[in-house]
Amino acid sequence: MRAASRWWRRRHWLLALGSLPWWSRLAGASLLAEPDGGPVWSEALARQALSLLADAAANGLDPADYGVDALTRRLPAAFAHPNEPAGPSFAADLGAAMRRYLHELAFGRVDPRALHQRFSVPARRFDPAQALAAALAQGRLDTAVQASLPPLPIYRQLQKVLLDLRAIAGHAAWAQGLPPLPRPPGARAPKLEPGAAWTGLPLLAQRLFLLGDLAPGAPVGERLDGELLAALRAFQSRHGLAADGVLGAGTHAALDVPPEARARQVALTMERLRWTPLMQGPRMIVVNIPEYVLRAYEVVDGRIEVRLSMRVIVGKALDHATPLFDERLRSIEFSPYWNVPPSIARQETVPRLRRDPGHWARQGFEFVGGDGSVDTALTPAKLDAVLAGRLRIRQRPGPANALGDIKFVFPNSDNIYLHHTPSVGLFARERRDFSHGCIRVEDPVALARFVMDGMPGWDEPRIRAQMAAGTSTHVALRDPLPVLIAYSTVLVKQGRPHFFADVYRHDARLQAALDARPRSNRTVSR
Repeated sequence: MRAASRWWRRRHWLLALGSLPWWSRLAGASLLAEPDGGPVWSEALARQALSLLADAAANGLDPADYGVDALTRRLPAAFAHPNEPAGPSFAADLGAAMRRYLHELAFGRVDPRALHQRFSVPARRFDPAQALAAALAQGRLDTAVQASLPPLPIYRQLQKVLLDLRAIAGHAAWAQGLPPLPRPPGARAPKLEPGAAWTGLPLLAQRLFLLGDLAPGAPVGERLDGELLAALRAFQSRHGLAADGVLGAGTHAALDVPPEARARQVALTMERLRWTPLMQGPRMIVVNIPEYVLRAYEVVDGRIEVRLSMRVIVGKALDHATPLFDERLRSIEFSPYWNVPPSIARQETVPRLRRDPGHWARQGFEFVGGDGSVDTALTPAKLDAVLAGRLRIRQRPGPANALGDIKFVFPNSDNIYLHHTPSVGLFARERRDFSHGCIRVEDPVALARFVMDGMPGWDEPRIRAQMAAGTSTHVALRDPLPVLIAYSTVLVKQGRPHFFADVYRHDARLQAALDARPRSNRTVSR
């Protein structure tokens, strides 16, 4: 039976040869078949495959992982002596390298769960072996590569960004750092302000030109002004910095990052896109942690159209990082209670109340027993009961409530949700990791309107009235919405790349995981 099966598979591949380019079917052209009825390779198709593997860096992958150099050296002998062991062996290794390449383009090189990223990885309908078979039959292996790529517009945009960065990698403009910044009179730290002179302006202009922020031929004088100042502000805007035109320590450090380091950042972002479930439905909410931004979008005719964008505050990087996962937003709680998490009660709330008992009434706290009973009287014994787990603390709805006047609920094991906040001044900060893990939203009314769109009676006046009612009310959504807590340190906006700090060190961990892969799993060579 196995022999018959191999014969039928081999017959399939031989029949498929009729679709190969004419130069692959010339009389006397050598053909190599993979063992056990696998694909049949012509020399022309083998060279196509090697060319694609050699170009793996265009997708942020490493050609060395696929043994390109060794396979290239083996190709002449394999086709010169197709009936000797070297022929089928070469065909098997080339086929394995191509299937692995297609698999890693489609699904990535590491398991995101090993990086504590609990995404429900989308089950793409892509089979590397079938895609390669179809491409071999067509004589166009690039069709398999294109089919394997994440079907997201941002991925194609990042390919272009990566290409541009690779073109200037190793440029002399980054051979040495920018000169030290001057310290203006009375300033606490060195900085270059608009209109000031600096010996580093020519090198600054060269870098901004290479990065696309400064137009070719723009005049550069002895002071930071005019087009050079505008270019610096554009650079700052693209790097998550205040676009004030002041060249301080943060901007100086960002300018010193060489293109090859930015290219690695782009490659890591492309890797994440292979297993981040970005398009789960026609409407969706995505929070990008490094950018501190929430977007609500709709998919229209296969295109993502952003309907809403706002700033957010996320978990502190040091000890309260917001986890990465996806869930369904199922309800809204107006004028919510805040159930103080036990860890916060132990580490912060109880110690504060022992020092300052008046904090209890000012914040509107109360005790809740295991049976649901409520007690508003503060005593040392009850604080001891909180520490022992017999009571918990919650905050009543009101102007001091930590959740503000609205909470967006998507059930998850980390008890993370979206909510408003009375501390709105923090949204003006560049870096916004201040919470205990939950995500504070800048414009809760706009988000509620998007979430409740299509629910009769829930217009903006009613939403605002319910938020101000002071009585806790739950409203189930008619259509639960996917919510994705994602992590991307590179985005493309209006055709320009934007880079953000690796605030949670997830890029560093992903790079370490890629570097730690066993070498035996990374090469195909003999």
